[in-house]
Amino acid sequence: MNKVNKTYIKVKDHSVSGEEFQLIINKEFGFLETTPQPSLDNLFGYYESEDYISHTNSKRNLFEKVYHFIRNISLKRKLKLINSFQSEEKKLLDIGCGTGAFLKTAQDNGWKVSGIEPNEKARAIANKSCSNSVLDTEELKNYINESFDVITLWHVLEHLPNLESQVATLKKLLKPNGTLVIAVPNFKSYDALHYKNFWAAFDVPRHLWHFSKDSISKLFLKEGMKVEKTLPMVFDSFYVSLLSEKYKRSFLKLLPAFLIGLRSNIKAKRSGEYSSLIYVIKNSKN
Repeated sequence: MNKVNKTYIKVKDHSVSGEEFQLIINKEFGFLETTPQPSLDNLFGYYESEDYISHTNSKRNLFEKVYHFIRNISLKRKLKLINSFQSEEKKLLDIGCGTGAFLKTAQDNGWKVSGIEPNEKARAIANKSCSNSVLDTEELKNYINESFDVITLWHVLEHLPNLESQVATLKKLLKPNGTLVIAVPNFKSYDALHYKNFWAAFDVPRHLWHFSKDSISKLFLKEGMKVEKTLPMVFDSFYVSLLSEKYKRSFLKLLPAFLIGLRSNIKAKRSGEYSSLIYVIKNSKN
């Protein structure tokens, strides 16, 4: 990464450690970098929480119930999206697949699925429903180049160390003219600007990078990959606002969270700056 030195905001880890981190503006691409970034040996410790929701199928509280309700709706939309791509073999790789809900949905609809998941417990749950098709992160290097018609990362890219190297790997694994689908939070959304350092989608230090539309385009263009279109994730503003209210006030405020989430989506209809965005990115033919 290019040397950077301008601090955008300081943010606390509200969910696990209570530590404070700086978000630094990357001059080359325009995204934000969490600083300091934990070493690889220490990074997994920041995920050691029963509240880390993508690693569990439980529905113990309001947040988990809302998460799973939204997830069930989103699964149908994600399937419709990947089914819209032209692909002969329908070979799908889902990186950071969690407990495998999306993989299972795709597999049940004719896709030949593979998954990558670093969390051992989540990976075990995924493999029970997905025919043992989910591997640990270190196995990513063993896939043959140009293996997949579609690669998906649903709120995963922001977690990956060595970002530019990861992007290069994604390009190699995609078939020529294959499709990459990436969903990430957008730090230029209204809810992000409203909640500032309490914005739950900063989620430091688990989120190592924080993206905007321009920064995603620049990052992938460097590897000869082009953002073909962006799609909104309209539920994210409500869920993130709900959690942000909890961080800000230390207790749950449903109405303010709903109103901020709604306002964020209304403003985004004009600006395009939704709380989270899906990027459909095409690989180059060469």
